[in-house]
Amino acid sequence: MPERILSSSPVDIDWWRGAVIYQIYPRSFQDTSGDGTGDLKGIAERLPHIASLGVDAVWISPIFKSPMRDFGYDVSDYEDIDPMFGTIEDFKVLVDRAHALGLKVMIDQVLSHSSSDHPWFVESRSSHDNDKADWYVWADAKPDGSPPNNWLSIFGGSAWQWDTGRRQYYLHNFLASQPDFNLHSEAVQDALLETVRFWLDLGVDGFRLDTINFYFHDKALRDNPPLNPDMRNASIAPDVNPYNFQDHQFDKNQPENLEFLKRFRRLLESYPGSAAVGEVGDAQRGLQIVADYTSGNDKVHMCYSFDLLSATPPSVEYLTKVVTDFETTVADGWACWAFSNHDVQRHSTRWSETFGNTPKHLKLLAGVLLSLRGSVCVYQGEELGLPEAELRFEDLQDPYGIEFWPSFKGRDGCRTPMVWSAGEENAGFSSGAPWLPVPDSHLAYAVDRQEKDPDSVLQHYRRFIAFRRQYKPLVKGTIELDGQDGNLFCFRRRHGNETIFCAFNMSGEERTVHIPEDSVETLSDSGFGGRADGHTIIIPPVDAFFGIVG
Repeated sequence: MPERILSSSPVDIDWWRGAVIYQIYPRSFQDTSGDGTGDLKGIAERLPHIASLGVDAVWISPIFKSPMRDFGYDVSDYEDIDPMFGTIEDFKVLVDRAHALGLKVMIDQVLSHSSSDHPWFVESRSSHDNDKADWYVWADAKPDGSPPNNWLSIFGGSAWQWDTGRRQYYLHNFLASQPDFNLHSEAVQDALLETVRFWLDLGVDGFRLDTINFYFHDKALRDNPPLNPDMRNASIAPDVNPYNFQDHQFDKNQPENLEFLKRFRRLLESYPGSAAVGEVGDAQRGLQIVADYTSGNDKVHMCYSFDLLSATPPSVEYLTKVVTDFETTVADGWACWAFSNHDVQRHSTRWSETFGNTPKHLKLLAGVLLSLRGSVCVYQGEELGLPEAELRFEDLQDPYGIEFWPSFKGRDGCRTPMVWSAGEENAGFSSGAPWLPVPDSHLAYAVDRQEKDPDSVLQHYRRFIAFRRQYKPLVKGTIELDGQDGNLFCFRRRHGNETIFCAFNMSGEERTVHIPEDSVETLSDSGFGGRADGHTIIIPPVDAFFGIVG
């Protein structure tokens, strides 16, 4: 039998490799104050639920002080907690409780831009010659007064905002209230790295690096060329957004980022066991960027691109392409796979026309995600099979959705509150009016209901994560595709001389797989119904097989 893996040791500096990371959107996880917004005390209170899943770590979306124009991704103080979430002391309690439960704590670090309310930007915009005058990206207007170049904001319109004080434009890849840092300045790098050190000193185990490929811009401010319409991809921005009309060669993805990431990695290595996962936002060259940023063991530990966060359903053909491209391109790098997060429509809805969103289909998709080579992010509510919430325009909070409604409804539908108890007010999330409504349709998915059902999606996640954790090939092993056939997705995970054969039947009919090995031992504790009979593996409809081969 393959070697069993025991729970992570606090000194295991390789814990991140193959880890399952649970993403918490703090506004929507648990409110303890009754103001309708989740908080740190609520997260601490619900940590046992997360620990019961068997995951290795939590990633907490931004909790820094912020005017909240982009819900915390516009930071006004990198070394303080926003009062809506609590205090530094509350955060320390959360970290201690997480560690006591065997969970690592990762926080969202936003290094590409700050809030326009940040004191650094207030000083930078005050004159051309102050100490922080070059801490952000400033440029003169063209002779006709138009912006310096054609760069566009992901949130719509030009990426340049005129400032009447400096009589210059400043760069913002997102909202105009999110000015971009000039990381070509070493002083800016030093200051940002000190904010990273601050949280490491408070005991965090790592970071999710927001928009990691946006850190640097082209110094010459060259125009982006147009993108061939056939290459437009709505995985980063909705197809109604002209952002997709450009090939983003110069406003992001710059080579100078590699040296900065090496500086970042050296800082993390001075705190043994800390790790980071980067978000790569690029529709055309995402895997190559993942390769560049995670190779060599001297930059970021792992990255995720939007290959499996896109609208493209994970058919056998598409999964084969993604895995093949990754293994070919990324080589010694490391991926962190995800199907859902706070920026995209929940996958149970996104792919429902292809896969349906029945518990059986969602269990199968979970098995695929948790079996690929790499680490995994599971977004809160994903373990319940939550569908996307349908909201009215008047309920929207997301400026992105408000800008492009109704063609694009924004990100609020995946950010509605967790449903803990079907019979409680607001499903147990808050005693006050929630910042986003709790849909009545979500009550059937509540944790308390699924706790009582051994066949629920929630119980499946617990069962399969526990199964995965037992076998090194599934956590840290290599992957080799094996005999893809229509609706049958097969591969082998190897670690040392141990091999596990994984097969996923995505069809509505029973399928068989014939393999030449001398022996195939069914691993019956995976929660799936596939079984081996001699050299033949029999897999029921919408089901999977896991077995040891020899």
